[in-house]
Amino acid sequence: MKQVVPSTEYIYNVTDDGRSFVVCLKNKTCSCGRFQYEEIPCEHAWAVLKRKSLVADGYCSDLYKPKTVLKIYEIPIYPLPDVAEWVIPEYIMYDEVRPPKFKRPPGRPKNKPRSKTKRELLGLKGKHTCSTCGVAGHNRRSCRNRPQEV
Repeated sequence: MKQVVPSTEYIYNVTDDGRSFVVCLKNKTCSCGRFQYEEIPCEHAWAVLKRKSLVADGYCSDLYKPKTVLKIYEIPIYPLPDVAEWVIPEYIMYDEVRPPKFKRPPGRPKNKPRSKTKRELLGLKGKHTCSTCGVAGHNRRSCRNRPQEV
């Protein structure tokens, strides 16, 4: 359940699942970003509109309105003539399209070996030091100076 707390006439604080969002109806913005990006009220803006008993029409972009959708499809779409009747410009007609030079092999790409560091190239490997006795050459697990378990 979203909790809507008014801050000013146009700015509201909407709490949803412990997160807080700021909705400004005047600028058509929400701190989640969806109101601005999609140009349609997000769930937080809907909660504010519902609380104020406002209609969402004034807060939606014209892109979502039925008049705009009908206007988009108002332009006729003419079918193409038969291929034999196409008029192709000369500079395109004689262009030769060749297949790519390299074909990507199927399957997962091969793993490349990692590049060695300067220390590895010079042969300077770090020695293991035991955390129990402090002697180099072994680790805590293989330490012979380890206290005996009772």
